[in-house]
Amino acid sequence: MSCLIVNADDFGLTSGVNRAIAELHLAGSLTSTTLMARAGAADQAIEIARSTPSLGVGCHIVLVDGEPALPSRALPTLADGRTGRFHPALGSFLSRLLAGRIPAAEIESETAAQIRLLQSRGLRLTHIDTHKHTHMFPAVLRPVLRAARAAGISAIRNPFEPTWSLRATPDAPLLRRTQTHLLRLLEPTFRRIVAEEGFSTTDGAIGVLATGTLHSATVASLLRSLPAGTWELVTHPGYNDADLDRVHTRLRASRETEIQALSAVEQFPAIQRISFANLQPL
Repeated sequence: MSCLIVNADDFGLTSGVNRAIAELHLAGSLTSTTLMARAGAADQAIEIARSTPSLGVGCHIVLVDGEPALPSRALPTLADGRTGRFHPALGSFLSRLLAGRIPAAEIESETAAQIRLLQSRGLRLTHIDTHKHTHMFPAVLRPVLRAARAAGISAIRNPFEPTWSLRATPDAPLLRRTQTHLLRLLEPTFRRIVAEEGFSTTDGAIGVLATGTLHSATVASLLRSLPAGTWELVTHPGYNDADLDRVHTRLRASRETEIQALSAVEQFPAIQRISFANLQPL
């Protein structure tokens, strides 16, 4: 049997993103989302989530390019003391992380604070993932899992895209395709750590390579190729409005394209759609 979690990232980013996610769930195309605890429209997203219990809601942990839950003075390596925000560049974050200059305790405390913020508003979180998939790196994964487990969460996104899905994704830029292939080298370590910590995850994420180019034909191609197992379709729908224009993101026009693309999910009724709440530990 093929099971599919259709998840929208960036819940809470803008009101237009929130509206798209709510509409797609009510239409039956979307089963899950992850909420950015400190994003500009997070309060509205929380209210939508509380009034829509059928929508699985996780925490989209942000450690780069966003607003922290803790004061910047408590995050001397993660946050910029001048702006109070996380450092904006992923490359800079990774260079400091891999050089051992970001303490695990700092990642764990900020992750815990973001989860706590959402749970304190009455949300029952189904899972966690991270903005820009920083948890694919062990130095982020372990402290994130510790914080999640302490909060009673036991499911996490597997951010690695399988080979069959890469082959089924047309139109992706060669550089992004190469990067996605290389990052798959980290998957065995990811799966080992997740199993050791007693967490559940999927067999893989699809649509990651297509981020920014996901359209109806790509969704149909991916779902036609979907093998048995449990998979997550990673999406970023939203309305491209004035609020989005004020946000630092490379995903603008593509968000409205993804709204239309997700209607293709309805063409595959044999695929069972679930949320992270249905997963079992590895």
